[in-house]
This record gives sequence, C-alpha cells and structure tokens, in this order.
Amino acid sequence: MSEESESVSAPVSGSEGITPDRLLHTGASDRPSAEDLVLASGRDVTPENLEWARRKLAAEGRSAIDKQLP
Repeated sequence: MSEESESVSAPVSGSEGITPDRLLHTGASDRPSAEDLVLASGRDVTPENLEWARRKLAAEGRSAIDKQLP
C-alpha cells in the first residue's frame, strides 16, 4: 500500500486554516483525545472547547467522535 493520503478536511466558515486528515486520530484501536473531538467538530482548540470535549467523551465514549466524522 502507498503512503497515507494527504487529503484535508473542508474548511469551516471562519476557521483559520485546514486540519490535514492525518492529524485527526481515528481508528478502532485509537482512544480519541479531547483535542481530536474538538478538531473533528470544526471548533477552535480553546480551554472551553476542550472541557466540552472531555465531558462528551466521558459521557459518550468513542461514539462522541464517531458522530462527528463521516
């Protein structure tokens, strides 16, 4: 198999940049972090958004990030 794809996520209105897909940690063996959930939801990484993501992950587990990604 060839190298990992260099595709990028579509920008969210008002975002400062585009997060490369390779930076969003997904997969059955990974435990998503609060930062992963914030990025997958298209939000900025701020203390408030990280706290939101921690609460979502604690309540919903991995499905919190699965709901954000296609």
